[in-house]
Amino acid sequence: MATASASVRIPVSADKVWELVGGFLSLPDWLPFIAESVSAEGGRVRHLTTKDGEKISERLQSFDNQARTYSYSITEGPFPATGYLATLQVIADGDSAAVVKWSGVFTPNGISEAEAEALFQGVYDGGLEALKGNF
Repeated sequence: MATASASVRIPVSADKVWELVGGFLSLPDWLPFIAESVSAEGGRVRHLTTKDGEKISERLQSFDNQARTYSYSITEGPFPATGYLATLQVIADGDSAAVVKWSGVFTPNGISEAEAEALFQGVYDGGLEALKGNF
C-alpha cells in the first residue's frame, strides 16, 4: 500500500479553518482545481467536477466535528489507484493557529508506487497551500 501526507500551519484558529474545510461539500470553496461538488445519498457522497471537466466521486467514511476530522474514499475517478482512503484533520496549535493534515493510503494501479505517491503528494501539497492562501 502506498501513502502520501502533507501538513500546513495556518495562523488562524482551528475553529476558523474548520469552518472553511469541515464541510464535506466545501472543496470548491478552497481547492482551486475543484469547480463543483454535488451532494448525493444524504450528504454521504460528493460528486466532484474538476476545472478541466474530470469527474470524481467520493464517499464520506467518518466525520467527527468535535475532533475536526473526516475520512473519505474515492469510488470513481481518473486516478491510477484503488483502495484510496484519505483523512483531513484540523488541529489547534494554540489559540490563534492551526495545523491542517491531509493524508491518504492507496494501491497504485498501472503505475509505480513512487509515481502514485508523487501524484497524491502533489494534490495534498498544492491543496494545503491553496487553503492557506484563503487566510
